[in-house]
Amino acid sequence: MRYSAELIEKLDQTAKRIRRNMVVSVGVGVAGHIGGSCSAADLVTAIYFYKMRHDPFNPAKKDRDRFLLSKGHVAILQYAALAEAGYFPIEDLKTTKEIGSYLQGHPDVQKTPGIEAGTGSLGQGVSIGLGMALGLKADKLDSRVYVLCGDGEMAEGQIWEAAMAASVYRADNLVVLVDKNGLQATGGTKDRFDTDPLPDKWRSFGWNVLEIDGHHMEEILAALDMADFMKGKPTVIIARTVKGKGISFAEHVAGFHNGILTEENYEKALNELS
Repeated sequence: MRYSAELIEKLDQTAKRIRRNMVVSVGVGVAGHIGGSCSAADLVTAIYFYKMRHDPFNPAKKDRDRFLLSKGHVAILQYAALAEAGYFPIEDLKTTKEIGSYLQGHPDVQKTPGIEAGTGSLGQGVSIGLGMALGLKADKLDSRVYVLCGDGEMAEGQIWEAAMAASVYRADNLVVLVDKNGLQATGGTKDRFDTDPLPDKWRSFGWNVLEIDGHHMEEILAALDMADFMKGKPTVIIARTVKGKGISFAEHVAGFHNGILTEENYEKALNELS
């Protein structure tokens, strides 16, 4: 599949703005999940601004596609994407995690427009997504469900129960994206709970498996498009990414899984993403 240079450039610039707005939402001196948000920013950009059918002026539109942030601790990523898409003012990102704000540390379906489910208890997103996907089929709607998971999250048993069920029920309108950045809160996934080889595991559960560079926009778009043509099987896109991508001092650093920005680092991050 071929994509225009203009489209790729537009999406790359959108991803950069989303990363910058995530930094603004975290601010100085407050812990924020910068690393895993930056690693998945290109994936989420492609979903919201290329692939997914959604309407910021009618978030509950019946035939919309659904996006679930299974690793809900990176809510700043979804908030930045929703603000960029027009669900609420970008200026409101500065209120993230403040008392009374509708932008809390994990997505809240009752408070925040564009959120499909409260997530953050790791491992539950695929189960919720499967339920939605089967419900859409029962309603004879052609909508699709996209679920973003972390690679550390692959250690959760509920992921694999849902994966098995999705294959049994032939949920071909369900797409799971795995942000495979190799790091979790306290270090490397291989050193904590090694779930590799992930492609073989998902394949053995009956899924259509695609492996991509999660920072190569053209590869991301192609994988999302290929998933549309898979019939009778759910699709998982395993994206190789870099924790903290786009912020030099945060790249490959486990400490920025939930790190605190100094004034100096805050300004440096904004300059690098300007």
